[in-house]
Amino acid sequence: MCRWLAYIGEPRLIEQFLYEGPHSLCEQAQHSHKAKLGVHGDGGGLGWYGKAPEPALYRDAGPAWADPNLRELTRVIESPVFFAHVRASTGAPNLLVNCHPFRSGEWLFMHNGQIGGFRKLRRHLYAMLSDDCFDATVGGTDSELMFQLMITRGLYSDPARAIRETVREIDELRRQHRISEAFRATFAVSDRRSVHAVRWASDRHSPSLYLNEADGGVLLVSEPLDEDTSKWTAVPANSYVRLDLENDGSIDVHTESFLVQNG
Repeated sequence: MCRWLAYIGEPRLIEQFLYEGPHSLCEQAQHSHKAKLGVHGDGGGLGWYGKAPEPALYRDAGPAWADPNLRELTRVIESPVFFAHVRASTGAPNLLVNCHPFRSGEWLFMHNGQIGGFRKLRRHLYAMLSDDCFDATVGGTDSELMFQLMITRGLYSDPARAIRETVREIDELRRQHRISEAFRATFAVSDRRSVHAVRWASDRHSPSLYLNEADGGVLLVSEPLDEDTSKWTAVPANSYVRLDLENDGSIDVHTESFLVQNG
């Protein structure tokens, strides 16, 4: 299981979220409190929005806490929207192309979890991609494939619908192939203006996800960055969260049930 955080709001230096405080993301990478795997050393990555139309991306296959380049970048990068991710592989090789976040045009994506029975389903899932999305897939993770399937299903024009259809189709495929292993996920996508996130599982054990509205922005995290429980709200299981950056700089937070009905 991986650990991740997404931020949207007033521009902030990224360093404070990755390195400062008692339970920063890089501290979680070494000593997670809420993940099955206590250490997340199979790569790390950062995606952020600046002046260019497309987001910037930095990824490395080594442990994030030991990456001096990541430390230097986060010390000076200030952004209103950014993703950060530390990886614990569930089977795909420890390679840079398998590290999160993933990027397509204006969109960023990152993921924690696993598609149960992915090795058995992989060929069928690839067949569901558009030609362009198939050609754009360069790694071997279920995460990247899920992102490309969302794009195939219309992420650019209707994110909420594309996300729901993607999860439904993957879960239906699991059922058709009688996969007993669960499909569990938290993930986030962003186009700079909004962040869409989901906490979901096919069983009762969805990965953790928390929300913090403070200091001119909103954070979504796999687990809290400190011990002040009053600041962090657990996102309910099987939920969809949308964070919209308004023209006045405020953040509109919308949460709704995320139920998947299979045909």
